[in-house]
Amino acid sequence: MLKILFIGDIFGKMGRITLKRTVGKLKNKHKIDLVIANADNLAHGKGVTETTLKEAREAGVDWFTNGDHAFSAKQDELYNHQPIIRPANFPPNAPGKGWIIVKVKNSNLLIVNLLGRVFMKMDYDCPFRKIDEILANNFLSENTPSAIIIDMHAEATSEKATFWHYVDGRVSAVLGTHTHVPTADMQISKRGTAFISDVGMVGYDEGSIGIDKEAVTKEFLTQISQPHKVPEKGKSIFCSVLLTIDPKTGKTESIKQIIEKININ
Repeated sequence: MLKILFIGDIFGKMGRITLKRTVGKLKNKHKIDLVIANADNLAHGKGVTETTLKEAREAGVDWFTNGDHAFSAKQDELYNHQPIIRPANFPPNAPGKGWIIVKVKNSNLLIVNLLGRVFMKMDYDCPFRKIDEILANNFLSENTPSAIIIDMHAEATSEKATFWHYVDGRVSAVLGTHTHVPTADMQISKRGTAFISDVGMVGYDEGSIGIDKEAVTKEFLTQISQPHKVPEKGKSIFCSVLLTIDPKTGKTESIKQIIEKININ
C-alpha cells in the first residue's frame, strides 16, 4: 500500500511554521511514504519563492502543487529545478510542468495539477480536456503509473465534483484546493477514486481564509480594496488528507482527514 499525505494551501509564515511542527510527527505516526502540499500561498499568502519552498521542504514536504498564484512571486526559474509543478492548463508556453511522475516504493505515482475556470479571473485551458490529453500521453504508456493524484485548484464545488465524476475510475484521487475551508464531502467512489472538494489550508485560523479579519471586513463594507495583513502569531490550523492507495489497482482504499490546531506565539 502507498500512504500519501496531501496538505492543503500553505498560507504565509504561520503556515510554514505550522508545517515544521506537524509534518514530521505525522510522517512517523502514520508511516507516510510521500508528502504533497499546495504552495500557491506559500510566500506571504501569494505565490512561492526559493526561500519559502526550501523552508517547506525542510519541514518534510516532498512535492508541491500550485494554483492561480503560481507566478505571482516572479520566480519562474524555480520550476526548472525544484520539486514543484504548476497547473497543467496554463498556456503551453508557461514555465514549468503541469504533471510529474514520482517514484514511491518502486511504484510510479503521477501527480497532476489543474485549475478550475468557474469564477476565476484568467482564461485557462479546459481542465477536462487537459486531463484527457495528459492521460493519453505516450510517456505514461511506457511508464504506467500505479496511482494518480490530481490537485484540482478551483473556486466552484460543482466544477470540482463534476470533474471527479468525469475522471472516476481513471485516477486514484481528486483533491480540491483554493477555497481554504475543509469540506465534509470526503468519499471514495465505487470505482476507487477518492474525492474531497477542498482539503483546507495551513495557516492563521482566526481571520478570513488566512488573512486578518479587520481589513477584509472593511473591504466588504466599503467595496474598496484594502491592504491584506497576513498575521504571524495566533491560532493556526493544519488541514490535510491521508490516502491509502493500492498500487496494484490504483484504487484508493481509504481517505482520512487530518486537521490539527496549534498556537504560534
